[in-house]
This record gives sequence, structure tokens and C-alpha cells, in this order.
Amino acid sequence: MSWASVKNVVASLAPTIATCVGGPLAGMGVTALEKVFGITPGSDASTDDRQDVVAAAISGATPEQLANVRKADQDFQVQMASLGYKDVESIAALRVQDVQSARSMLTATRSWVPAALTGFLTTAVTVLVGMLFFSTVPEANKEAFFTSLGSIITAWLVSVHFWFGDTLASNDKTRMIAQAQPVGV
Repeated sequence: MSWASVKNVVASLAPTIATCVGGPLAGMGVTALEKVFGITPGSDASTDDRQDVVAAAISGATPEQLANVRKADQDFQVQMASLGYKDVESIAALRVQDVQSARSMLTATRSWVPAALTGFLTTAVTVLVGMLFFSTVPEANKEAFFTSLGSIITAWLVSVHFWFGDTLASNDKTRMIAQAQPVGV
């Protein structure tokens, strides 16, 4: 079970936690969800691995556990407010600041490295996906091949988002508008 398959459920039950998971505070959001389900991550587990474990727990959650996710979000809001993040928008602004600072760095340094890295990753993804169409991956190497392919595609998506941005902020805005109370009614 992947995070992408449950992120809408988390966004509706725990919007503050979901906003953190999508940005630079991902570790804090994942930790809050791990506590709800009693998950103890391994010391070498990446944030992505931890998100997938939480996603599996959410997909099999009982109604009581889902109610606990909502309660955890309320507690998390209080914790974030004590750290100076008064609402979901201020947390989401961190994602924007993170992207802006990276783009400002690129403008200031005129480094060729981000473009070269994106080109390399684009080539790697194209070659590896092409290999799937024109050759057979030996059974003994399938797990390593697909793990590597997933990691490279993830890195490629991050690099593409650096250049072109994403629609996450737009999706957040749409979700907030849909949940807002009508004005003057």
C-alpha cells in the first residue's frame, strides 16, 4: 500500500498532518500517524518507507482508529501552533518557501548541476522503462530492478517538480474551499 493511495483519506481526516507530510515537516506528520497505530519505525527506515507502513495501517484501520487519527490531528494542530504555525496555510507556506529558496539558489549561483541531474534522471527513467518493453528482467534481479526503478522515478519526479512545480498547492486550495462554510448564509 502506498501513501498516494491513502493521502486523500488522511487529508479529509487529518488536514494538518496531511499538509506536513507533503512538505519539509514530513517526519513530524508521519510520526504523529505512527503513534496512532502504535508503529515503531526501524532505525534505518526512510520517511517514504515509514509513509508506506502508515498507509498500510490506514487502509486496514478500524472506525475507532480513524477517529483517533482525527483526534491526533487536533493534538498536532496544538503542537504546531506552539511551534509558531497557526494554521494549515502557514504550514503549507513552508513548501512554497522551500521551492522558492531552491530556485533562488539556482538563480544566484547559475549552477549547471540541477539541470545535469534532471537530464541524467530523465535518461535513466527512459532507459529503464524502455528495458521493460524490450527485455525480460531475470527473476533473481526483479526485486532489485523494481526497487531501483521506483527510487529513480521518485528522484526524477522531485527534479521535475523543481523545474515545473506541482499542483499540490492548487489541490490544497480546492480542498479548503470545498470544506469552507458559505459566506453570508
